[in-house]
Amino acid sequence: MSSPKVALITGISGQDGSYLAELLLNKSYKVFGIIRRSSTPHGKNLEIVKNKPEALAGNLSLIHADLSDASSITKVIKDIEPDEIYNLAAQSHVAISFENPVYTSDINSMGSLRILEAIRLLGLKDKTKFYQASTSELYGDIREVPQNEETPFYPRSPYGVAKLYAYWITKNYRETYNIYACNGILFNHESPRRGETFVTRKITLGLSNICQGLEQCLYLGNLDALRDWGHAKDYVRMQWLMLQQEKAEDFVIASGSQYSVRDFVKLSAEQLGLSIKFEGTGINERAMVTKIRGSDAPFLKVGDVIVRINPNFFRLSEVHSLLGDASKAKRKLGWYPNISIDELCNEMISSDLLRAKKIRLLKDNGLEN
Repeated sequence: MSSPKVALITGISGQDGSYLAELLLNKSYKVFGIIRRSSTPHGKNLEIVKNKPEALAGNLSLIHADLSDASSITKVIKDIEPDEIYNLAAQSHVAISFENPVYTSDINSMGSLRILEAIRLLGLKDKTKFYQASTSELYGDIREVPQNEETPFYPRSPYGVAKLYAYWITKNYRETYNIYACNGILFNHESPRRGETFVTRKITLGLSNICQGLEQCLYLGNLDALRDWGHAKDYVRMQWLMLQQEKAEDFVIASGSQYSVRDFVKLSAEQLGLSIKFEGTGINERAMVTKIRGSDAPFLKVGDVIVRINPNFFRLSEVHSLLGDASKAKRKLGWYPNISIDELCNEMISSDLLRAKKIRLLKDNGLEN
């Protein structure tokens, strides 16, 4: 009986890391996840994974290390000699990258280099395959529509620029040292596990809270921004497929459909039984409730304004439109997204509404923190 494959995941406590860990555990991998030392818990995503039967059976191990520390990363890789490394860790907020460009650059660019150098220096190039989580933010000020693997890059944020370095250093180590190293250029992907500061989760959580009387209004930035949204479950499946090929290649991971932030607000409202109407322009645009169906919004009435614009949420350098072309992945890997944006939105709303109802119940009984 052959030994199980060994995978190392950086960023295992995040959205993608937790879904990927579940996928690999279901495929009988031995999974190691890197977490940073912290005085606070690493969040519910990691708790979900830790409670899976495969994890409880001893197939999941968590290791303290940090992408900013080459020695700790090298030691982990030396100790476990993984068959596959998935580098999903990053400072992943575009807006924060303008406030902390040096930290963002160190983690998002040099972190990738530290892993690749460890593979090279430890002589693991014939054993260990490396996946780098690249991003549609590489395209930034887009040169063509849709964007594919050949589209020129033009990043518009310190986050995008740092990820561009990681993309090219991955490609360089593949071509120079013959390491199996590839980039997945991921377009926006969401889920109930998405961080609460990302716009889709901000929308589903905010509207759910408004329906339960926990908030009065949702404040957003650029409603006209166009994005290609998919489900994180579909995208981590693609990440795994990329490391199962004979030859390392880079692939775009995208749904091929595009919606505005305004569209996502409308979809989320519909899932909550709300019809809304946008009126006004620019920073004075707002969304008003025009119809209420069902019983999920007992604290709202027709005419209530539930969305307004806050100029502070506009990016310093806006990326107006992203739309991916995953034809290469479909052709070479047989990958297709299984979850539609309606299903994605329904899943996110269902999760956040349930959470809001629980908080509402605690407040009504005087038990809130």
